[in-house]
Amino acid sequence: MPNLHRKPCALARCGRLSDPGERYCTAHKREARKRDDQRRGSSNDRGYTSKWRTASKAFLKLNPLCCRCEADGIVTAATVVDHIIPHKGDQKLFWRRSNWQPLCKHHHDVKTATEDGGFGRIPLRGGGGSNP
Repeated sequence: MPNLHRKPCALARCGRLSDPGERYCTAHKREARKRDDQRRGSSNDRGYTSKWRTASKAFLKLNPLCCRCEADGIVTAATVVDHIIPHKGDQKLFWRRSNWQPLCKHHHDVKTATEDGGFGRIPLRGGGGSNP
């Protein structure tokens, strides 16, 4: 794994260095999360409640391997239940099990960034996400 370098905090005029792979320094990371939660709602507000945690754990017990790794002939434990088509608050789509897939964290992060327009990006390819 390559060494990741520390970068300046994304908050203007902070001057501190962030941890490798992070946008904000330790002092500003919590504030950034609070701003994000206010903008899009907390994970609980978006439906990721104790009911979801129970359902997703049960799903991962039945589907323990990352489907993308499996497609590449690699055996990797799935740690995330991904919504194939982003639900964007639609509770019917959120709870539709045929819209769930087991992914490892790496593949979930890649999918979110490239297909779902995650991390503030526009989707790069038509992987189920749609632009508003």
